[in-house]
Amino acid sequence: MKYKRMRDRVKEQAKSIKDTRVRKMFSDCFFNSLDTATEMLEDGTAYVFTGDIPAMWLRDSSVQIIGYVPYATEDPEVKTLVKGLLKRQWKFIQLDPYANAFNHTPHPNRHKDETNFESPYVWERKYETDSLCYPLWLALRYYEATKDSEIFDTEFFDAFETIINTFIVEQNHDTKSSYFFKRTGDFAFDTLENNGKGSPTAKCGLTWSAFRPSDDRCVYHYLVPANLMAAHVIKSLVKNLKENNPDKKVVLKKADKLAGEILKGVKKRGTVKHSEFGEIYAYETDGFGNHLLMDDANMPSLLSLPYFSCCAPTDKLYKNTRNFILSEHNPYFFSGKYASGIGSPHTPKNYIWHIALAAQLLTSTDPEEKKKCFEMLITTDGGKGFMHEGFDKDNPANYTREWFGWANTLFGLAVVDMLKSGFSL
Repeated sequence: MKYKRMRDRVKEQAKSIKDTRVRKMFSDCFFNSLDTATEMLEDGTAYVFTGDIPAMWLRDSSVQIIGYVPYATEDPEVKTLVKGLLKRQWKFIQLDPYANAFNHTPHPNRHKDETNFESPYVWERKYETDSLCYPLWLALRYYEATKDSEIFDTEFFDAFETIINTFIVEQNHDTKSSYFFKRTGDFAFDTLENNGKGSPTAKCGLTWSAFRPSDDRCVYHYLVPANLMAAHVIKSLVKNLKENNPDKKVVLKKADKLAGEILKGVKKRGTVKHSEFGEIYAYETDGFGNHLLMDDANMPSLLSLPYFSCCAPTDKLYKNTRNFILSEHNPYFFSGKYASGIGSPHTPKNYIWHIALAAQLLTSTDPEEKKKCFEMLITTDGGKGFMHEGFDKDNPANYTREWFGWANTLFGLAVVDMLKSGFSL
């Protein structure tokens, strides 16, 4: 049996779950990506596709295996998997840092978009700030768990410098970036305005994003949660890398400077004074003073900021923002017969996302809120025993995406969190 040591440890953990249905859901969801969407390749890299779509997202693949990272110290196969995925992610980033999803091998099975770059490896070329953050976040989490510095090899630093340089260019997108995005046919609505370049932005330290983690286009192109994720993961990596990598002083200094500029930009342009909730984070801004006040279900979201260690769950600015986004003031907060939570313009109105419910649970400091979120997760699976993308707040049998690895992983993490928090399941 592959990954036997990890499986045995998880099986032991699951014994404490008294509810047999929940125990089965936990096991099935936790290992869903490993058993159905992961392949070790001949070159030693790993390919992790998202589920019902046969492509690998940089974002999704990182989250899909993050739950396995704590077991890497005792299961060498897990170590091989994580390091193999990172190596493949570095290859893809070097191929095209503006692409968000990639094919297993060169293949014509891809979106035919009008962009300024084409490769048969690229499934989709939606530039998303968070897509470049996630592999760095996975590397950081792996290193923190294992202290295995072998991952910080030449391939890592080549990709890291590519990411930093891309973010710096996109701090001044309007005049320095060559990226644009146009799409025809059924998905023509994805085309960015201004002939594919996006709406105007003012240089303010923030780095530009064409699309959100939902793969929906931004309204204003400075996506605040993605910028905060970028700043945190870059600063954390610099802190861990600078002592033992003196030959990388230049790129690490450049990265640290970038992270500082982003944080200043968020402070100056990424918050607003709300009449009811006080100072809160905006979801998007353009640097000119325009802000979009909302939150989306996909991560990084404003709700999930403590999960990515961007702030403490008790931080006042975050608490104000959380109160806002978990209220009807957020246009994508829905409350119905079976659940209350955050949805997305990516799915129908009144559809709540399991990802958002898991994020709410994982960032909550309130035992009653955690318990409520968990109850909503286990009672809105539509009778399938797995998580979905979005589900109807009044009828969970209506849902999108029956096979969605990312959401399944987060359910597994939610169960682990509940057990660690002392809940009886």
